[in-house]
Amino acid sequence: MKLFAQIATFLAIFAAVSAHAEEAESKNRLRLEASAYLQMHAGNPVDWYPWGDEALAKAKAENKPIFVSIGYASCHWCHVMEKESFSDPKIAQFLNENFICVKVDREERPDVDAVYMLAVQIMSRDGGWPLNVFLTPEGKPFFGTTYLPPEDREVQLPEGQGVALSPGFLTLAKRIAAIWDQQPQQLEEAADSVARTLRQILGRPVLPPDLAEKDSILRTFDEQLEDEFDPRFGGFDFDENNDQLPKFPQPAYLMYLQRRQLSEDANAGNMLKLTLEKMAAGGIHDQVAGGFHRYSTDRHWKIPHFEKMLYDNAQLLPIYAAASESMNEPKFAAVARDVADFVLTEMTGPEGQFYSAFDADSEGEEGAYYRFTEEELEEKLTPAQRRLAEQAFGMSGKPNFDGKYYVPQFHGAPEADKLAELKAALLEIRKEREAPFLDKKVITSWNGQMITGLAVAGEILDEPRYTEAAAKAADHLLKTAQTEEGRLRRTPETKAEHPTAYLDDYAMLIEGLLALYEATEEQRWLDEAIRLQEVQQKHYWDETGGGYYFTPDDHSNLIVRGKLYADGALPAGNSVSVGNLKTLARLVPGEAEKYNSLAQRTIESSAQLLNTHPNSTARMAAELVELKTK
Repeated sequence: MKLFAQIATFLAIFAAVSAHAEEAESKNRLRLEASAYLQMHAGNPVDWYPWGDEALAKAKAENKPIFVSIGYASCHWCHVMEKESFSDPKIAQFLNENFICVKVDREERPDVDAVYMLAVQIMSRDGGWPLNVFLTPEGKPFFGTTYLPPEDREVQLPEGQGVALSPGFLTLAKRIAAIWDQQPQQLEEAADSVARTLRQILGRPVLPPDLAEKDSILRTFDEQLEDEFDPRFGGFDFDENNDQLPKFPQPAYLMYLQRRQLSEDANAGNMLKLTLEKMAAGGIHDQVAGGFHRYSTDRHWKIPHFEKMLYDNAQLLPIYAAASESMNEPKFAAVARDVADFVLTEMTGPEGQFYSAFDADSEGEEGAYYRFTEEELEEKLTPAQRRLAEQAFGMSGKPNFDGKYYVPQFHGAPEADKLAELKAALLEIRKEREAPFLDKKVITSWNGQMITGLAVAGEILDEPRYTEAAAKAADHLLKTAQTEEGRLRRTPETKAEHPTAYLDDYAMLIEGLLALYEATEEQRWLDEAIRLQEVQQKHYWDETGGGYYFTPDDHSNLIVRGKLYADGALPAGNSVSVGNLKTLARLVPGEAEKYNSLAQRTIESSAQLLNTHPNSTARMAAELVELKTK
């Protein structure tokens, strides 16, 4: 009997091992990656590679073009394309036979994303995620697009012109494969042209212009802001004839306005105040649980795109906190607390680390977690709460989302205690639903931004718990996101042979450490900031042209090593570095000349954009504004 029991145990173990092996075989090599976004594609029939030397070498050995698809875990249309195209066996088979397929998490590899996003913008004047780019085996891009449906579809042409057939993803892939097979030189010539343009834009200009006078740059930006500003609802980039264009918070613009306001520019203060008020009252601000969504789908800030990103909240937190002080507006202090409390409750890990993002989707639909039906409100709220929901959040009359749902916006409420009870009741309704996916990736630069936000807010709002949370996160990063040599990693999970941190990671963590020092006067934060600035200086500085490269001097497999100055959803690392250097010059008087010189050279290296398009590098323009000392 004992022998039979041993055999049975052996067979059970063998079956479990076999099942595990079969499951592993059914997944592609992305199963070995730490990124949640790459793991989402591990079960695809597409033979995905992560970005790296293995994929590039295989493309050269087999003379196959590379298909690169770039996205991130909380991207709605990335999920749609994964389900429609990359899970389709027919499409996967064609891709596997004709391309080397590479999947990239843009949050993990912003260097790859920056190069190929710019390439697609050069080729098509378009961009977004998922970003799908076709490259030569050497990594040079020759075609790119964003989301495409899997199959061809009819598109309605302007009135009277009928319909046209728009190619789907599979048709596009087949056309590219056919051209590569029959006329590869045609695609290689196109790729060479795009690569040359990329090097001209991202590399050092042959004849860099001199930096214009500061007042001239600021006047230019002020005029651009007035042209872009929405005088009715705040914010920027709107169309008077189209209320349904997306509108983004643009924190770099808001920081510039804040510094202009502190320099007694009344117009800047008015633009800032209106924007902060309208955003705080809109659906882009989660009125129930706090925090800000990624952007508004309309001019009025009413209906958001429902993903929540750490970096948006990290940037808006200190802006609202500072505005509460400079404008003497308690309502802005309440918004700042609301943002900080949301992040500490919902986006903070057990060691104090900050997680990256909440997905927009849940239960298979965008925004399902955040919306309410009239039936839910009638069933779950008391009559008094229902009346307050109508008054405070506009949850009456015709539903404002998809014709049958309410997304709360704030219209004012007389009794704060009752409003808190209503929010708690609405939150209980939400908790009955499937929560959106939380990407628990810890990104060094984004954590640095949140450390800055909490340190600044803690000091201004006299909330020690915010400062303590910032310190806990900083301690965690310094322990987990550094190599033994003191180099940073992009994420603590990254265990690559070479450090993979980028300029943003150094600049934004240094900024956070400096903010912590100013809030606490603890010397260790200043010491760490100085040390990391030295590492950044050694591995990222351009001694000839000034400014900092995005990638280090000892690790890059891209076709161009570039310097980035334009702000996106995050401020440019070069601009943040200027602020850090100016702060270090003030805090370390003995090294002031060195730090001020580096700051000036970095500003001058951005002259090509700053002179004529300061709106594209707003954070750098903000660094030109002289702040009054308290």
